[in-house]
Amino acid sequence: MEILRVEQVRQSYQTEKGETVALGNIHFTMNKGDFFSMVGPSGCGKSTLLSIIAGTLAPTGGQVLIRGKRVTGPSPHIGYMLQQDNLLEWRTIRQNVYLGLEIRHQLTPEMRDRADHLLETYGLAAFAGSRPSQLSGGMRQRAALIRTLAINPDILLLDEAFSALDYQTRLEVTEDVYRIIRQEQVTVLMVTHDIPESICMGDKVLILSKRPAVIQTELPIRFGLPNRTPLACRAHPDFGGYFNRIWKELGMYETNNHPIESLTGESALPQTNPAAQTTNHPMPAGVVDTPDLGMGGSGEAGVDR
Repeated sequence: MEILRVEQVRQSYQTEKGETVALGNIHFTMNKGDFFSMVGPSGCGKSTLLSIIAGTLAPTGGQVLIRGKRVTGPSPHIGYMLQQDNLLEWRTIRQNVYLGLEIRHQLTPEMRDRADHLLETYGLAAFAGSRPSQLSGGMRQRAALIRTLAINPDILLLDEAFSALDYQTRLEVTEDVYRIIRQEQVTVLMVTHDIPESICMGDKVLILSKRPAVIQTELPIRFGLPNRTPLACRAHPDFGGYFNRIWKELGMYETNNHPIESLTGESALPQTNPAAQTTNHPMPAGVVDTPDLGMGGSGEAGVDR
């Protein structure tokens, strides 16, 4: 069942130098339960697109439909999770989880019970009375996800939601988040600069061009795993092929286009052959061994879809 339709969305801004087109005509659809990853060069408009879908920014052209209804303002069907967990230190974890419900005036006994059940189900009930500073980074991110899921959204938007975590914690958290999302059967659109993350979590990867952004490729991800998890996907023989395909689509093989610069807008490493660089973590067979790309370091039970 179609739940989200992004229909010829265009976004432009007026500056002193004239009109800047951030998004070209963006068009895609998502069905209930889909998990799409979105990658593209820095500044191409990925976060802008999420804001349009969430209804916090009106597009210059086109429209967004959720369950067949046009989005004209902040949508109650959307949960939005950003880079920082934004947990409030003066509130306990349980009170932080209740926050979205309080803002929406939905903190009914039924919704309170649902939030408490999420804390219990996903291992935070014992820490419900703790302050955010008393939790690890991974636990804080899990609390932020539970706060977002507590409002019972149809669609979850993740905007670089794991980028503030160190690499090891990030791997652990993506396992956690993937399992929770699949169990709760939420539709997810995730923006990331991390190519491996986009592959191991998404059913499909949307590859955006540079600005003005268009979707240049919709790449289905199929591993055929009976019990898919992000770590299992990273170890799969097909992982390297997907990585190299996305790497190529993003123009990384161009000799004048350094991988760090392409993804982050910064040239943080010497201009050397990326294949000659080494990483602190093993790469799957078939993957070009690349620098960290500025992307790291800072399950559904049943048939793989």
